[in-house]
Parts: sequence; structure tokens; C-alpha cells
Amino acid sequence: MDINHFSEASASLKTVRDCLRFAVSRFNEAELFFGHGSGNAYDEAAYLILHTLNLPLDRLDPFLDARLTQSELYDVLDIVERRTEQRIPAAYLTNQAWLGDLSFYVDERVIVPRSFIAELLREQLAPWISDADRIGNVLDMCTGSGCLAILAAHAFPHAHIDAVDLSADALDVAQYNVTDYDMEDRISLIESDMFAKLGGKKYDLIISNPPYVDASSVAALPQEYKYEPKLALGSGADGLNATRNILEHAGEHLNDNGVLVVEIGHNRDALESAYPGLPFIWLEVSAGDEYVFMLHRNDLR
Repeated sequence: MDINHFSEASASLKTVRDCLRFAVSRFNEAELFFGHGSGNAYDEAAYLILHTLNLPLDRLDPFLDARLTQSELYDVLDIVERRTEQRIPAAYLTNQAWLGDLSFYVDERVIVPRSFIAELLREQLAPWISDADRIGNVLDMCTGSGCLAILAAHAFPHAHIDAVDLSADALDVAQYNVTDYDMEDRISLIESDMFAKLGGKKYDLIISNPPYVDASSVAALPQEYKYEPKLALGSGADGLNATRNILEHAGEHLNDNGVLVVEIGHNRDALESAYPGLPFIWLEVSAGDEYVFMLHRNDLR
């Protein structure tokens, strides 16, 4: 934001409504990318303003005409400026990301959570898992912030979850979230290069939202994505390196009736071409049936 523009706003804006209009204008002018929680300039502006003012995130209207103190106005304009000029994802500005009704701490050590598997866990993977109480152990591969591990712990109340990541920094963030949700006795964090340190452990369910962006797409990502760890985004020329590892080893770590669920982004065609003999079951999520597959343990023999 131009310093004169910022100074003018600081002297002119008075209310939450003023700030909301100003932020939407600036975000649209800057042609920001919205792919880390909010879907458009208005929703993102409302979220950042409400969060900055410590107001309920689901109640904008009662506060629209509230006048801001000078320090509140400065804080709001500061976060608008950082989002606009530096193009930092909103989740890193607030250190908060949401999956459904649950909020998680995030910073630039982890990818901003956004997984269709979260939708499936809210339904306890029904009908593919008929009795959630029978799930005794779950593996969350490439856990990042630990969000899916925590959702799995909520979905399967009798399960212990192993949450694996190669990044020690990511596991530090996951530990914060596990502690915040009081899940230390149910979730174990394991630093490992995929399955390398799991020994002979077996699971009733393996879930994974691994890196899956192909090399050409990584090169073309908007600036906002460049704040995220490269390790958590790209996965080789075709985006399938991590998924290949999972398909190669998951069968060894599933119990007889175990199930594997993996998110693969836009790679369905490439995956089916690479593994024509595997009977992928494509699970329906809000965006369609091209992003998350399931396999039974016997399919992976």
C-alpha cells in the first residue's frame, strides 16, 4: 500500500464498515489470490478485520457501524497492508486456519490446512467404515499441522493416531495443536521419511494429504503459495512421488480389513494411467469425485 494511501486511510476511516470497504477495494486492486481459507476479497477482508478486532468471526453485521479507536484502526490497516503488499496468506497473518468447525494454529513452518479428507472424517468415512468404534489405530501420513490427525481422533473415539511428518518444524506446530486439543494421550507425533520409522506397525485406517503438485504447476503458483514450505507442495515432475511411496508401502501397514484414503489434487488421470490395475474408489466430496481415492488393503497386495 502506498504510504500516502495508508496515511489518508488512517486519517479518514472511522468504522468497521469503512475498513471493510477499504480492504475489499485494496484486495481487488491488488488482484490477490484467495485459496487459503476465504474464497473472495469480501470474505477475506471481513475475516481479517473481525479477527484483528477480537470480534466473533460469524457476526459482522452488529459491528459494521462501530467506530474504531485510533490504535484499532492502525492494527486493521496494518494487516490489510501486509496482506496487500506482501501477499501473505491470511492464515499466516492470524496464525489461524479452519477445517470445518475446528481452528488450528499455523505459521510458515506448515502448509495452510485445506483438505477434502476433513469433510469425509466429519462423516466418519461412512459408508466405507461401517462402525467407527471399531477403528483402533489410525496413521496420518504427512500430517503437517496435525489437523487431520486431530479430526481423526474426533471421528474415531477409540482410536490412537500416529501422525507422521518428515519436517521437525512441522511437528513442532502439530505438537502445539495436539496440546491445544488435549490429545497428547491419543496422538503420537513421529518424525519419519514416510514409512521408514514405522517398523511393523499396522493400522485400521491410513489417511494422507501428501504433497501432490506437479513441477510445472509449482512453478506457476501465485505468490501466496510461495510462503508455504516447498516440501509440502511439490512432489516430482508429475506430482505423484509421495503417492507412489504410499501405494508401495501402505499395504504392509494395514490390518486385514484396513482402508487407505489419499488426497491427490488434480492428478486423477495421471494416477489411473500410472496404476491401471488398481481399483481406485473415488470418494465424493464438495468439489466432486476426482480428488480423494480409497483402496482396501487387499487391493494393495
